[in-house]
Amino acid sequence: MVNFESKHGIVSRQPYEIYMSFADMGNFLRFLPEDRKKDVEADYDTLTATIQGFRIGVKVLERVPYSRIELVDNDAPFGFHVVLYFDAAQDNPYKTDFHIMFEADLNLMMKMLIGSKIKDAMDRIVDGLVDASEGRMPEGFDPSAFNGGNNA
Repeated sequence: MVNFESKHGIVSRQPYEIYMSFADMGNFLRFLPEDRKKDVEADYDTLTATIQGFRIGVKVLERVPYSRIELVDNDAPFGFHVVLYFDAAQDNPYKTDFHIMFEADLNLMMKMLIGSKIKDAMDRIVDGLVDASEGRMPEGFDPSAFNGGNNA
């Protein structure tokens, strides 16, 4: 098994707000640009995408309200386990310390080919969430996805 951990990012929202955005796998479609949605299927518990010709599926293994969501492979070319953490920031309970842990069963060749891409993608997710929470919208990001579709 190969382990990757993203950077930590302080998101300007409370843990329950961020958690609720990620709890329903169907919400991930809202975070994608229109041209990428055609290759993704999602419902409450599962998400399947075709990425560079590979079909990769994930399903929710466990939801711990407002603190963590665990995902595992589901119809993927290799085994993996992902944990999304939503911890209250130490200096401000109205902000969230968000980070991602990714564990994968990769052989040496796969690790060399995609290992750095996994880490970079996780860090981009953290950066994008931090930016969005501070009003800096990443390209293709739908801001209504960040508040559960409510435009309040």
